[in-house]
Amino acid sequence: MARIADLLAAGPTYSFEFFPPKNDTEQATLVRTLRELEPLEPSFVSVTYRGGRASRQRTYDLVVGMLKTTALTPMAHLTCVAHTRLELAEILVDFRKAGIENVLALGGDPVSEPDLPEAELRFADELVELAHAIGGFSIGVAAHPELHPRSNGDRAADRARLAAKLRRADFAITQFFFRVDDYLGLVDDLRREGVDKPVLPGIMPITNLRSAQRMAELSGCAVPAEVVARVEAVADDADAVWRVGVEMATELCQGLMAEGAPGLHFYTLNRSTATREIYANLGLAPAA
Repeated sequence: MARIADLLAAGPTYSFEFFPPKNDTEQATLVRTLRELEPLEPSFVSVTYRGGRASRQRTYDLVVGMLKTTALTPMAHLTCVAHTRLELAEILVDFRKAGIENVLALGGDPVSEPDLPEAELRFADELVELAHAIGGFSIGVAAHPELHPRSNGDRAADRARLAAKLRRADFAITQFFFRVDDYLGLVDDLRREGVDKPVLPGIMPITNLRSAQRMAELSGCAVPAEVVARVEAVADDADAVWRVGVEMATELCQGLMAEGAPGLHFYTLNRSTATREIYANLGLAPAA
């Protein structure tokens, strides 16, 4: 299994993100998506973690399954929320025993599941330190180009906290965004903090404007007016909306690559079509 830090040191990486299925229907969709995307030979894939006992097991099962039955290099997400320090240590030890070497350390959103313990670690940087203590991991963290939702608009404090956790981690992956300048501003802010670790831009094509706006609001950002205008201009034609969304995502990726981004991380939402189309537009698909 490859460590993501080593992959990034060797050159640009191209990666996909999935979420664990909750039922048989979602499982069938994900299996089909994995079969369609595996031939693209991504550098690695990541599996999200919602917090709580059920999601803990689903994430573990999916990552270990990928490790055993595919040629993919998986990374497991892990959140501080709803776990004691001991539970988090046990999860990390189980990951290492299973051969998982890559983990994305996250603070996590509050979970409403009953009877969950109070989180003892409040921030991702504490989880990064715990993963270091367990040992053997390549550790990533999350970054928000338009500030963390809980930053209260304090850019200086937001960037200082991000820089602090990234100093101990190997790399960061951003929340999705829509403008190259948003990414470049984040990277420049980190450099002013003395941090030059790889920051992978997160890409999510707009195939449904309303859904994208809801997800953007949850992540603390907004869909730019110029993006909304391009989609609304063809809003009466679902196929055209899809085409414009893929075009805009392709243009964003091209701009990021031209500016020297260390790779691209695609939020697939467990579907493959848009990602495959963008990949083809960028000329990233491996030769047949």
